[in-house]
This record gives sequence, C-alpha cells and structure tokens, in this order.
Amino acid sequence: MSERNVTIGSPVGLHARPAAAFVKAVAAAGIPVTVARVGSTPVDARSILAVLSLNVGQGDQVVVAAEGPTADSVLDDLATLLEQE
Repeated sequence: MSERNVTIGSPVGLHARPAAAFVKAVAAAGIPVTVARVGSTPVDARSILAVLSLNVGQGDQVVVAAEGPTADSVLDDLATLLEQE
C-alpha cells in the first residue's frame, strides 16, 4: 500500500466543492483509496459523507493511501488536487 501526507490548500478545506472533486477523482481512479487525518482512522475516499466527516480545514494534514498497480500515480494526482488553493 502506498501513501502520501498532504497539506490541504483550499481555503474552505476539504468541504463542498473540493471534497466533491476529490471523491470524483478517487472514483475515476478505479482502485481502493482511503483518506484520514494524521493519526486518525482512515475512511473510504469514494464516500462524500465519510470525507466530509473528517472536518479537514485549510492547512490540515491528511494521509491518502491507495493499493493497486497504479497507486503511486493516482496518489500523486490526488495530492496535487488536495494541495491546490
């Protein structure tokens, strides 16, 4: 399993549009992806409700993990998406 620590760049954190864009990108990836606050239990990143329940704000760090043959490239793309302001 590959993982990345990512700092959230969006001024609204991982809420509303940024969360929806993240969940959509995860679903398109076609591999299992989880996201968690650093030190917390991971949630399924395909679930908008689970992602919103993390209550992640701008500047917070999350751990994004994926498993599969394309995990590294998927995580790179997801990290870039989450770091955008």
